[in-house]
Amino acid sequence: IYGMSTKGKGQKVNVEFVSANPTGPMHVGHGRGAVFGDALASLLSFAGYDVTREYYINDAGAQVDILGRSAFLRYREALGEDIGAIPEGLYPGDYLIPVGEALAKTHGSSLLMKSEAEWLPLVRQAAINAMMDLIRDDLLALAIKHDVFFSERSLSVGGERDEIAALLDELKKRDLIYQGRLPPPKGAPIEDWEDREQALFRATQFGDDVDRPLLKSDGSYTYFAADIAYHRSKYLRGFATMIDVWGADHGGYIKRMTAAVKAATDGLGDLDVKICQLVRLLRNGEQVRMSKRSGDFITLREVVDEVGLDAVRFMMLYRKNDATLDFDLGKVIEQSKDNPVFYVQYAHARCASVARQALTVVNASDDDLNKPALKRLTDEAELGVMRRLAQYPRLVESAALAHEPHRIAFYVHELASDFHSLWNRGKDHPDLRFVIENDREMTIARLALVDSVRTVLASGLSVLGVSAPNEMR
Repeated sequence: IYGMSTKGKGQKVNVEFVSANPTGPMHVGHGRGAVFGDALASLLSFAGYDVTREYYINDAGAQVDILGRSAFLRYREALGEDIGAIPEGLYPGDYLIPVGEALAKTHGSSLLMKSEAEWLPLVRQAAINAMMDLIRDDLLALAIKHDVFFSERSLSVGGERDEIAALLDELKKRDLIYQGRLPPPKGAPIEDWEDREQALFRATQFGDDVDRPLLKSDGSYTYFAADIAYHRSKYLRGFATMIDVWGADHGGYIKRMTAAVKAATDGLGDLDVKICQLVRLLRNGEQVRMSKRSGDFITLREVVDEVGLDAVRFMMLYRKNDATLDFDLGKVIEQSKDNPVFYVQYAHARCASVARQALTVVNASDDDLNKPALKRLTDEAELGVMRRLAQYPRLVESAALAHEPHRIAFYVHELASDFHSLWNRGKDHPDLRFVIENDREMTIARLALVDSVRTVLASGLSVLGVSAPNEMR
């Protein structure tokens, strides 16, 4: 297949993306990371890497306890209780109503007789399972399937051993953990700073700005301790190369995590963190407000249902991941050259239309198209298209090495632009039209060029997870 590469030589790569807290359906910000991660995985596969798509389920910690208490409130509501306004600090979304109803159907009123310590684990897990079902459905709406769903809780609960404890023992043996105090933070507060003697990881030894705590004051593990153990598990599963796709609010976490991976893998593991910046959702230039905490946010599924999978995927990739993205619900469905996804798909449909019309005129076979007289193509616009086509294999490799799938989106748009320009030149110059009825050789050469454009556009769109229609009305 033209453009496909063996550059990766079958090297195993783990791409972890989305990993949204299982506390509700996905919003548009999650969608950008989802599309980026999925397209990056496809790009790496196309370039010859052995890729695993992974989702890290944050099913341990305070946020899932809050989810459990929020679901329990909906359970009480399902039993007929008037719960009034949702208290501050709980998740108010209507998406938890079915969870409460399912709990009521399964347990009747029996959970009301139990203490929170008894009902919380049960309700929490039921809510997590329901939220993960929602998230999987949201991902499927974007044609995304993960190979692995990895539970954070499994690192310390329910497995054959406590993986976090095992990691800490190993780091202690290597003198990478010590008892000490953290200095007060300068400038912005450090979320995990506590003025006390505690177990600290020597993160500065591996390039971080400050050493990091591993145990909370109550003796439980910090999120960072779990994250080190999780990335170590990736390495132990054979992934020396790891790519994490994170949201904009996690940029400050990169140094400590890359330091942790160096330490946990004896320098043999490599972590590349890709940050996906915020998405501003607009409708014809006016910002659409969303707030996950208030329960009135715009879900990703609503956006996909309104504008379609192709528009969402292409536009999420038609800007570099670390730049803020304006996503206008009105503009992405316009049938105009100002709408990039339409512009590229229309180029593919035009190529298919030319092939349908021209082949009936010249009755060309596959052998004819495989042996075109390309030396007849001398117009600068034709040569420009051929030069663009020749760039594709190298572009695939460079984009894969840089972990930048947006390069493919830019490329197919540029190729589409070249092709549309060539098409328009034929309107003004009849000798440049694709079909020259009294010159079969020239027609076949141009048909071969058009077919090559169609093939490469389809290939690039496939990497991006966007369809390549043969007709557009």
